[in-house]
Amino acid sequence: MSDRQSEAARTELKGRQLIEPGDFTVAELESIFELADRIIADPEAAMDWARGKLMASLFYEPSTRTRFSFESAMMRLGGRVFGFDDPTTSSVSKGETLMDTAKVISCYADIAVIRHPREGTARLFAQSVPDMPVINAGDGGHEHPTQTLTDLLTIRHLLGSCGGHTVGVCGDLLFGRTIHSLVKTLNRYPGNRFIFISPKELRMPEYFLSMLPEGSYVETDSLDDVIGDVDILYMSRVQRERFVNEEEYIRLKDVYILDRHKMKRAKDDMIVMHPLPRVNEIATEVDDDPRAVYFKQAKFGMYVRMALISKLLGVDQ
Repeated sequence: MSDRQSEAARTELKGRQLIEPGDFTVAELESIFELADRIIADPEAAMDWARGKLMASLFYEPSTRTRFSFESAMMRLGGRVFGFDDPTTSSVSKGETLMDTAKVISCYADIAVIRHPREGTARLFAQSVPDMPVINAGDGGHEHPTQTLTDLLTIRHLLGSCGGHTVGVCGDLLFGRTIHSLVKTLNRYPGNRFIFISPKELRMPEYFLSMLPEGSYVETDSLDDVIGDVDILYMSRVQRERFVNEEEYIRLKDVYILDRHKMKRAKDDMIVMHPLPRVNEIATEVDDDPRAVYFKQAKFGMYVRMALISKLLGVDQ
């Protein structure tokens, strides 16, 4: 990216909102990753960027990594955080509308992060406060943009670029908002090819496949058959909370378990990613393999959120 493009990306991101990765151009995404690289190289340089700024952290459903990484990101930038992780402790329990909550929060905070189980809620919240930076921390639909930024930074940092890879995506491809968001965004980078690995009950939705270029993906139900072909293996858990039928969940939850034996078939420079939390789809014996990068990935999530918050607040130096 040229200096002119970098400067334009920096200027254009101040005050913006991130509801889905498509809200930002590839050049703007790259400007975030460049800033994240700077922060990784020298975290202390960013420790006062957001001093005096307040972030509202509004989590309407449980979260560990996403909530903690956002809050630690803001605090490492020198800012402060307020909010809730249980909506019953807020005026929502009294019947306050989401739009009114958004307008009230905008009176106090400089930036807001919202996670909600209902699809479209983050966008509705953002539309209610168009002059305030709002970040979607995951909703009940198919978007989890900051997990996508985390994943892209991990790939870029470890493999050199976000393009030109064979990406194996394994597990729950039907309900996985993290996966849908990542594949859509990786599809914007040149040269990526996808291998979708799932049982037929959890295949990628047809409408989603129709958005991908012809010939850019294949589908299979066998991890063993394709693990040697991938540069990136992105594992995901079968999400119990998305199932109505408990028996169906129990039948499918152990379909794919990545273990040391399967890793022997993989490339020496392949990386294994996972958005976490895992259940048992990756055996703990894999954790010591240098190709297993999911805990590094979690840390990159904090750094990329530091960069994103800085960009949206316009405090990046």
